[in-house]
Amino acid sequence: MPSISVSQLNDLLADHEFTRRTGMRVLSLGDGECEVEVPYLPEFDRPGGIVSGQVYNHAADVAFWLAIKTRLGLDDGSVTSSMTTAFLGSASREPLRCRARVLRLGRRLVYGTAECLAGERLVAHHTLTYARMGADGQGQA
Repeated sequence: MPSISVSQLNDLLADHEFTRRTGMRVLSLGDGECEVEVPYLPEFDRPGGIVSGQVYNHAADVAFWLAIKTRLGLDDGSVTSSMTTAFLGSASREPLRCRARVLRLGRRLVYGTAECLAGERLVAHHTLTYARMGADGQGQA
């Protein structure tokens, strides 16, 4: 396992607009695991004050992206291939936490899960597949 710290992953999040604009931050990590927190921001509300599902999906995708980096290093170029989401509840004016875990690290594909929580309530479950990319941006042989 590469030696990666929470602060390195938080620096990575701060370096990219697609993660910086949500205020997302890494809470913890492990071998093939990462937990992020997304603070509540009113601009991500749906009508009625419910946090939009796109926030859950974004948190799951980013948490899994970072979980992969705990196994393959910061320079890994793996990209999302597919993601399936089951919305199980809703968050209203509260932060989300999302925990992702690599279940299988293959030569070409990485498969795993993520769960989003509002407080202690499970609000979404995700399955994700990432394609491992080479340094040239092409898939692994």
